[in-house]
Amino acid sequence: MARKAQSDNMLEKMRNQHVQDKVNDRMETGSFPTVRKKPRKDLNRASNKSRLLSSILIALMCALLGFAYMSQINNTKSTYETMDESELVRLLNESNTQISNLVQRKTQLNSQLNSLKSAANEQEQARKIAKQNEETSGLISGRLPAKGQGVTIRIGRGLTTKVDASIMFNLIEELRNAGAEVIAINNVRVITSTYIQDAEEGLIVDGTTIKPTYTVKAIGNPQELSNAVDIAGGVGAQLQVKYGSNVNVQPSDSIIIDEVREATQNQYAKTVE
Repeated sequence: MARKAQSDNMLEKMRNQHVQDKVNDRMETGSFPTVRKKPRKDLNRASNKSRLLSSILIALMCALLGFAYMSQINNTKSTYETMDESELVRLLNESNTQISNLVQRKTQLNSQLNSLKSAANEQEQARKIAKQNEETSGLISGRLPAKGQGVTIRIGRGLTTKVDASIMFNLIEELRNAGAEVIAINNVRVITSTYIQDAEEGLIVDGTTIKPTYTVKAIGNPQELSNAVDIAGGVGAQLQVKYGSNVNVQPSDSIIIDEVREATQNQYAKTVE
C-alpha cells in the first residue's frame, strides 16, 4: 500500500508540473522562459583603454623632451653667466680668430679661382696665337689654300718678244711690294723660295713648265695690286710695249688659290730655343 501511495504522489507531481509549464508557455501571460546569455567581451572598452595608454605615453615623452631642451638652454645660459670677464674676452677673441681665418681662407680660394681663370684665359689666348701662327705659316709656305680679295692678271703670248722669266719675276716682286699675301701662277703656288726660268716654250716655275696665256692670281688689296701693275712705266706697260703682250687686270672680292705645296724640311736653318 505504501508503494502504491508513493507512485500516486509522483504522478500527481508530474501532472502539476505539466500544467504549470503550459501556463508559463502561454502568450497571454507575457512571460517567457528566461535563458541566461553568456557574457561578451567589451571590445570598444579595450580599444579605448589602448588609446588612452598611447596618449599618456606620447604626452610623457613630449614632456621629457621639453624638459631636456629647457635644461640645455638653462645650462648654456648658466655657462655664459658664470664666466668672468677674462673668459668672455677669450671666447670672443677665439670667435673673432675663427672668423678671420674663414675670411682669409675665402680670400685664398678666390685668389686661386682667379688664377685658374687667368691661366685658362692665357691658355686660350696662347692656343689662338698658335693657331693664327700656324695658319700664317701655312699660307706663306703654301701648305694651306687661301681665299680673299685680290686680282686676277692674264698675260697673253708676246707678239714682239717672248715673255721671259725676268719680266715675270718683276711682276711677282711688284705684287709682293704692293702687299700681295698669296700668289699663284697658272697651277703653281708661289712661295719665298720660288724660282722662274726660261724654257723653249713658256716658262719653268719651281720645276713645272707653264705656257701662255699666263694667269697670275694674287690675294691682297685689289686697288693697290691693280695700281702696281697698271702704273705708268710699270711692269704692265713693259709687257704691252716691249713684249707686245696683252695684259688684263681684273679686281675681285673673291679670289681662291687652292694650289698648295708640300712642306719642305730645312737642311741648315734651325729654330733658336
